[in-house]
Amino acid sequence: MIAPVADAIEYAVPGPLTDLASISPSALERIPSDSVDICRPAHTLVIQPSDAKALDLPDDRFAENQLRPAAAMIEALLTLDPASLDVARRPDRRVIGTCRHFAVLSCALLRYRGIAARVRCGFATYFQPGQGLDHWITEYWHEQDKRWVRIDSEILGQSILAEPEDLCPDQFLTGGEAWKAFRDGRIDAAQFGVYGTGNWGPGEIRGNTVKDLAALNKVEMLPWDEWGRMDASYKGQTGADYDELLDTIADVCAADDPSAVAGLYACDELRVPPELIG
Repeated sequence: MIAPVADAIEYAVPGPLTDLASISPSALERIPSDSVDICRPAHTLVIQPSDAKALDLPDDRFAENQLRPAAAMIEALLTLDPASLDVARRPDRRVIGTCRHFAVLSCALLRYRGIAARVRCGFATYFQPGQGLDHWITEYWHEQDKRWVRIDSEILGQSILAEPEDLCPDQFLTGGEAWKAFRDGRIDAAQFGVYGTGNWGPGEIRGNTVKDLAALNKVEMLPWDEWGRMDASYKGQTGADYDELLDTIADVCAADDPSAVAGLYACDELRVPPELIG
């Protein structure tokens, strides 16, 4: 795997959704320097909507789930509790968000400390036996081992996995990895999708493949954002040409050449429209 040194994409530098320049340094100065320790606070800063509903929080709080930039998430957190980010919040003082928000916040803090990091969109196999559930994680570059380390900040400190700070290849599949496995007949696409919904199958894998390409280009969108032919794909209205494009995306992402990843993302139907980034 290639180290993140190409000019095309510099993963130690913030992207449009992970830039924390607007945040007061006092809120960030106590962020640790160790990669895993940087990610540790995330699970005490973000709360899933289902858990927030159990706390009977005000309805207007749930708009936090729509926040894209990490800076906006942190601003919401500081409004609820002005303590620095290393201080654990009570559940009702955490920002409401999905797994994507845990991952983006961790990625932003890693990049703030100058550590190459990126968000990955795909499927976790450790929540429900035999199923790949729509999920987002973070990965950071481990210079000593010369590899990307995948970490699930949302479940750090929990008993779901023995080592959520270093996920095994079969525990999380990126969108492209799941697509290649589907095309090769190694997985059943009907078992891959969004938990608690009817959204399962190849369309979900296609969507996460495109979202993962965007995330590799430091544009980490919301799980329900759609662009290009994504909506048509979800509806089963795309054909062989689109699947061949997905084959290309999967191959390019697997090769992990930053220049090739950036070049492919320049394609109009794969690039996130500027107005959607906001």
